[in-house]
Amino acid sequence: MDIPGKIYKLWVRATGSTAEFPLEVRIFHSVSLIAIAALAYNVPFNLIIGLPFIALLSFIAVLAFTCLYYISRYKGYTAFATIVFATLGNLLFAINYLYNSGTQGPTEIFMGLCILLLLCTLPQKQHKLWVAINAAIMLGLHALEYYHPSLVPYTYDSRESRFFDLTSAYVVVIVVVYYTVTYMLKNYDHEKRSAADKAEAIERKNAQITRQNQELERINQERNKLMSIIAHDLRSPLSNIQNYLELITEYGLDTEERQMVEGDLLKVTRRTVDMLSKLLIWSKGQMDGVNVQLSQVSLKDALFNTLELEKSIAAKKQITLTTMVDWEIKVVADSDMLQLVLRNLISNAIKFTNPGGEIHFKARKIGGECWLIIRDNGIGISKEKQTELFSLRSGNTVGTANETGVGLGLLLCKEFTELQGGRIWLESSPGEGTVFYVAMPAVG
Repeated sequence: MDIPGKIYKLWVRATGSTAEFPLEVRIFHSVSLIAIAALAYNVPFNLIIGLPFIALLSFIAVLAFTCLYYISRYKGYTAFATIVFATLGNLLFAINYLYNSGTQGPTEIFMGLCILLLLCTLPQKQHKLWVAINAAIMLGLHALEYYHPSLVPYTYDSRESRFFDLTSAYVVVIVVVYYTVTYMLKNYDHEKRSAADKAEAIERKNAQITRQNQELERINQERNKLMSIIAHDLRSPLSNIQNYLELITEYGLDTEERQMVEGDLLKVTRRTVDMLSKLLIWSKGQMDGVNVQLSQVSLKDALFNTLELEKSIAAKKQITLTTMVDWEIKVVADSDMLQLVLRNLISNAIKFTNPGGEIHFKARKIGGECWLIIRDNGIGISKEKQTELFSLRSGNTVGTANETGVGLGLLLCKEFTELQGGRIWLESSPGEGTVFYVAMPAVG
């Protein structure tokens, strides 16, 4: 049976929780309860030692302080209760001084206790005032007793009663001081820890907000850059189409000239459609998230048709695309995503390889992975460019036949590869070509 724990819970209910009251109000409630207990003890004690008037005075004080505690704890009038508490405390102890033997009794000890309790409960701006009042009352009573000793009678009927009264007063004061100071220190420590925890939480929150703001700023900058690149690249084909329409409207073109212009327009339009397709895929992934459907797929089912198509595209640029693949290898992947990754990487290799160049595609198992390797002997990539290659910072690019792009292809390759649980990296040197590696989880 956890008796100390139950006593603590009862005390918290009596003084109020941290959620209900600030520390100063809880201290006032605690001081009120301690004062009530001390005064309640003095009622029977003063009757026993032959001081019935002081016992009555203590009983009246118990009732008064109980009412003040109730007004503050359950009605919320703490400011009013503390002022009345201070006034009554000084008044009652002044009366106690007059009817309990003055300097021969325990009142001076109680007045010292009174000012301690007032300093614990009253607002700091009132401390000097109540110290002055307390001192003025005690000095005035001392002067009264000195010049008119008959007004402050000696009320003890025996030496023993005075001895027990002073001893009891000392014990009461020590107990009240101990519990008051202990309670204050404990609660100040708790408030200090709570404030430190709150400050730490606020600091962490601010740091998180700062990081989020920085990330949002970075994303906005990248999107603004992307939009400007797209606007620039869209302007070119639209201007070409406009110029073509103006040509055929204002001038007559023979068949050969028309075919040449239409061929150029077809190339530009295809590149624009490819760029917009990549943009749509990327934008959809950013807004809605990407739905990855992983399964065990063979390389033949996933990549054969894509490679055949890329071979024909490479041939139009007089580039040879060769493959060395074990078509029975199975990987864990999303078939559509894997096709998009491979198509983008081979398209890039074609784009940056000069006519007459070569591209080699290999697939082999290494450990628990299947490595897809695309090697070209194109223009290569500088070290500076490689650090930004898989991000929006890579910017627009121009191929060996003036093919243009906005740098979205490799960003999609990285995002889609990692979504499938794979890895992507490259090796490249300017003028010596580039090798892209895609490692996917292999089956078996």
